[in-house]
Amino acid sequence: MFLFCCKHHISISISISIFISVSVMIKDDLIEAQIMKMDPNFDRSLLPFGSMANTGVGFITRCALIPQDSFSTFTVLNNCPYTVWAAAYPGGGRRLDTNQTWLLKLPSPTTGRIWGRTNCKFDSTGHGICETGDCGGKLECQFSGSPPNTLVEFSLNQGKNLDIFGISLVDGFNIPVELKPKSKGCNRVVGCTADINGECPEALKADGGCNNPCQVFKTEKYCCFSVTERCRPTDYSKFFKDRCPDAYTYPTDDATSTFTCPSTGATGYHVLFCPTN
Repeated sequence: MFLFCCKHHISISISISIFISVSVMIKDDLIEAQIMKMDPNFDRSLLPFGSMANTGVGFITRCALIPQDSFSTFTVLNNCPYTVWAAAYPGGGRRLDTNQTWLLKLPSPTTGRIWGRTNCKFDSTGHGICETGDCGGKLECQFSGSPPNTLVEFSLNQGKNLDIFGISLVDGFNIPVELKPKSKGCNRVVGCTADINGECPEALKADGGCNNPCQVFKTEKYCCFSVTERCRPTDYSKFFKDRCPDAYTYPTDDATSTFTCPSTGATGYHVLFCPTN
């Protein structure tokens, strides 16, 4: 079996039959910034996403055949004292009661995100709503969730055979989370474990979470709509950074918030909600 990735947001999985699924825009900040930092002369045309600096998102632009055994496994565990509806794009979604685990197998290379949703109600058909992280009212997410939500972002098997990953608070915060590689030779654990909801500035407070200032104020100062390179930290982004130093807190916060592991084609990661409980 092979996965064939092509332009115009199309992923084709070939076994005996062929099916087509539409993929949507995904942030490429982590990928491009990290690769270009390591090698300024790297050919940008080889990056898996086309740069869209003004929007912070990118498109799948490479075509590649991916062998069947090129997969990475994410073990998602809910350590919170409450139910979390785990979500992944790509990957879908799953209800996780306390101490329950979801094994998520994703093709490599791919780019995506994992997050937790809270206070959800779904009917027997998998339709409903979540207070935070909702993805169009579906249990099995087909696109990213709505803020505020703490994001685990990753790009598997990219330039120089690296997995690139990080924790992002650009969409705000709802649940503490930790990401831990479980591959030989890579032991860098990243996370955001602080009680941000309990300390959230009044202007950023939301039901079940803490908004990023861009969602609240929608201004150039906080969103960097036009010239991303001139984007600077603000008092609000410093609030998040002080509590979660590993996290990506504003559009150009790359230097201290992107991390890499050698890609083995079968790399594994643990995602833990509420790691300090």
